[in-house]
Amino acid sequence: MTDTSVRFREFKMPDVGEGLTEAEILKWYVQPGDTVTDGQVVCEVETAKAAVELPIPFDGVVHELRFPEGTTVDVGEVIISVDVAPGSGEPAAEAAAPVQAPVAETPAEEPEAPKGRQPVLVGYGVAESSTKRRPRKGAPVPVQAAAAAVQAELNGHGAAPAARPLAKPPVRKLAKDLGIDLASVVPTGPDGVITREDVRAAAAPVAEPAAPSGVSRETTPAPVAAVVSSEARETRIPIKGVRKATAQAMIGSAFTAPHVTEFVTVDVTRTMKLVEELKGDKEMAGLRVNPLLLIAKALLVAIKRNPDVNAAWDEAAQEIVLKHYVNLGIAAATPRGLIVPNIKDAHDKTLPQLAAALGDLVATAREGKTSPAAMQSGTVTITNVGVFGVDTGTPILNPGESAILAVGAIKLQPWVHKGKVKPRQVTTLALSFDHRLVDGELGSKVLADVAAILEQPKRLITWA
Repeated sequence: MTDTSVRFREFKMPDVGEGLTEAEILKWYVQPGDTVTDGQVVCEVETAKAAVELPIPFDGVVHELRFPEGTTVDVGEVIISVDVAPGSGEPAAEAAAPVQAPVAETPAEEPEAPKGRQPVLVGYGVAESSTKRRPRKGAPVPVQAAAAAVQAELNGHGAAPAARPLAKPPVRKLAKDLGIDLASVVPTGPDGVITREDVRAAAAPVAEPAAPSGVSRETTPAPVAAVVSSEARETRIPIKGVRKATAQAMIGSAFTAPHVTEFVTVDVTRTMKLVEELKGDKEMAGLRVNPLLLIAKALLVAIKRNPDVNAAWDEAAQEIVLKHYVNLGIAAATPRGLIVPNIKDAHDKTLPQLAAALGDLVATAREGKTSPAAMQSGTVTITNVGVFGVDTGTPILNPGESAILAVGAIKLQPWVHKGKVKPRQVTTLALSFDHRLVDGELGSKVLADVAAILEQPKRLITWA
């Protein structure tokens, strides 16, 4: 007889970032019965910092997925079990049986699962583990009990025990948005699972009261009079993942570090000409050259000339920590929220190297693949609000950093140049800094140096 404690191995939610306590399962790439190998990505999770793909550290056949997509799981909880010795016994076949059993053969009433057995992802059987975890919103239920209730309803047995309707998280959200009670929806999916079409069909009488009666459906419409309320005029989005972490970090930064913001408007016509020249330079071939690249280089030069601006405040030790390296953060807007990955040791990079690093950073952020490590240990940040047509702003410091530079839109404006009013390319820069670390003189010098370089980019050579 095979020892199941040896045969089945469990993979726990790892701490994919420094100090993170939980992550949301975004997508499963495997299902029970699939063969997996050491290092194969089995799921994608979203932490408070980024979306991360998780590889499994052993070979075998997937036995059980403990949580459905959309569930937030604590670090250290088992998320998947794998049969590392398939074919050596019967437990795997027994676990798979509930998936294959048709609904019609399910008894009208199912005994309640024994205590200590945890509900798992719909259709994948019941976990044998006695691992304890806190109750979660949208937790899965055994397919037999729910299918029994559905079958009883279809057969007209009013005495069937009440069960939570089977539906995936996106379908539940759709039902909530439309104000539909899932208990009133007749499922048409496999094993009694409610589909999007079922929810929309149930909502049809609400949205289209004068719909033709020719299309019949054996269902009792939900009590819709009270459903079409203010909820239909609002959308509520749970604050979690990156957005939640960003909100908490910004509140902490705004009410911890005394912010000071200074502004300067500068003629960047020569910088824009240099951008066009660099696009044709063979050393920059294949690299993305834009104004942000030269602005980043100008800030790095300004930090080199004023190194005390590159520091951090250690509250516990009551010390100022001067950084002898620059991890340059670039604020990036993504579908999951604002993130600030940084270019490690940006101060050591040549212009082509900086262009390559900047291109990789932006592309990775847009794909939602930025790793937590890429967002740690930043020292100074640039946020380009100009891409949205905004002239300037008062940026909030990224926690743990000393300064952040906001770059406004570059526009053709009348400007006094060599004693005459001429159309010139002009932008406004805003530098926010932690006044505990950076006084007005130091902050002004840094901002003035950046402006001077952008006005006369040849200073990149003479000052670097």
